[in-house]
Amino acid sequence: MLAKPSGIPRQSGCYLFRNERGAVIYVGKARVLAQRLSSYFQRRDAQSEKTQLLMAEATSVEWIVTPSELDALILENELIKESQPRYNMRLKDDKSFPYVALDSRTAFAAPFMTRSQHQKGVRYFGPFVDVRALRVTMDELLQAFPLRSCSKHKFNYQQRINRPCLLYDIGKCSGPCVGAIDAEGYQQLVQSWARFFEGDVRQLRDHLQRQMDEASQKKHYEAAAKARDGLAALERAASAQSVVLDDHSNLDVIAIASAGSRAAVVRFRVRFGRIVGRTVHLVDRSMDEDDREILENALTEMYLDASSVPGVVVVQRQSLATALVVAYLGDVRGKAVQVLAAQRGKRRRAVELATHDAEAVINRDSLRRQADHNVRSRALQELGAALSLEQPPYRVECFDMSHLQGTNYVGSLVVFEDALPVKSDYRHFNVKEVLGNDDVGAMEEVVRRRLSHWEEHQGTSKFRHPDLIIIDGGLPQLHAAEKAARSLELSGLVEFAALAKREELLFRPGSSSPIALERGSESLYLVQRIRDEAHRFAITFHRSKRGRSMVSSSLEGVEGLGPARRDRLLERFGSLNALRQATFDELDALAWLPSDVAKRLYDHLQAPSTPRPTKAGVSDE
Repeated sequence: MLAKPSGIPRQSGCYLFRNERGAVIYVGKARVLAQRLSSYFQRRDAQSEKTQLLMAEATSVEWIVTPSELDALILENELIKESQPRYNMRLKDDKSFPYVALDSRTAFAAPFMTRSQHQKGVRYFGPFVDVRALRVTMDELLQAFPLRSCSKHKFNYQQRINRPCLLYDIGKCSGPCVGAIDAEGYQQLVQSWARFFEGDVRQLRDHLQRQMDEASQKKHYEAAAKARDGLAALERAASAQSVVLDDHSNLDVIAIASAGSRAAVVRFRVRFGRIVGRTVHLVDRSMDEDDREILENALTEMYLDASSVPGVVVVQRQSLATALVVAYLGDVRGKAVQVLAAQRGKRRRAVELATHDAEAVINRDSLRRQADHNVRSRALQELGAALSLEQPPYRVECFDMSHLQGTNYVGSLVVFEDALPVKSDYRHFNVKEVLGNDDVGAMEEVVRRRLSHWEEHQGTSKFRHPDLIIIDGGLPQLHAAEKAARSLELSGLVEFAALAKREELLFRPGSSSPIALERGSESLYLVQRIRDEAHRFAITFHRSKRGRSMVSSSLEGVEGLGPARRDRLLERFGSLNALRQATFDELDALAWLPSDVAKRLYDHLQAPSTPRPTKAGVSDE
């Protein structure tokens, strides 16, 4: 057990935990090192289980003092990049998205799309998500501002033969290869492209409009038509950009979405009211980081120089606008940056758009993993090895419980084969034997009923043998599942594991030591997905059952209206409120509901409710 070192300074800085091999396993930052490091040496039962795992592996800790917390943030990022510690979150950027590049190192720059690393002397705009829309935009811009789009070899060839190519003839190139435009005029076209991708469409629109008006007044109708066509092309290109704010807004919008151990940080660059760029960072979370910590760590990847930081940054919640975030952005920009949370209006809608995009990023990543057979196979192999199973679990079943203060207790069983859901094998369980708030007893009943059903149908394909049963809960629920197996004399024939909800640690029978799956691993992602599906399935059934219970209690006393007819009414109208709003003719039209029962039901629903007393003891009516 690592002992608390003495002499920890009361200054800001970074600290590094190392294991017995000397490898860095965690890097953290602190405003006051002494206070932060002291929290790691509390009583074991006062720590989260992940911190317990870290401290169980760590054999030494060292620290680096920095002048300020801001310097600690920057240093922490560099140390994490260098060591890739096991217990730190991991950022994955979006280098797969394309950029538009203008190479300012040449006299006649040609715009091109690229996904490669940025090079000095090349201006980059983006990244962009929809490649097809970007190609259309660039094609339209060539009509408005005709830069050359040929290769260097093609340019040199046309220059040598002193004859322009077809693009010049159709107005999509200004012909620098044959001297049809000088370097100064060409540079103005380059600046127009830059202004467009920076979002300044209004200035370009005004410029083309003036060109068209001046040419028309001078009766240079060919030049006026060219400016008119360019203006139309500019409008078509601009229509592909999302207008989210007014034409004067220059800001960034940052949103964070989380699901299990995965998080996505999305940044929208809004210039002149339009989204002109978007960056995405996928995060493998570790050590229970919240959104504030995720944002602080992602900042050093999102903002690298002064030109990338606007004067205003909008975040989802005011709690994300920490002093460290404001200080870092101001330090990079060289002047003050306003960080705020939009409460209403267009800025709020822009935040919601970024939030939905972040959620979609996580969903796309989930679908990608599910569709890849190699990824699924690796997840099952990792899971089998971590749990010390004889072979990877092909069929995994997971149980979850749901209730409302001990009422309407239900259980859910979800089934995954080859890491994919088998929904035809999903099952719901109404808990019958356990009364009151007893998660452990309810879990024992549900697992026993599932195993007894399997025992009855051995040798058939009705319900296959599970390779692994995951119990959503901790050690008490795991012991309840083992007890259920023993009662059916199935001990040793079924493999169990319990998944603690908050810490996402696995427990195995016969041991109280938790098993932590590697952060960002496919096995952890699979276990989380199975657990979330079991939870969703249980909650859905519980809500349905609770709704039926409310309808039944509200309709008791209506003569001729038994449980079967009450269920059909709920299925037909969907809710008790919708049923109350139904007319007598709608009820009487139900073929399976007699007219006299429909009349009594209508009168019952339309009867005035009992007056509710107010705080002063006087009724509302």
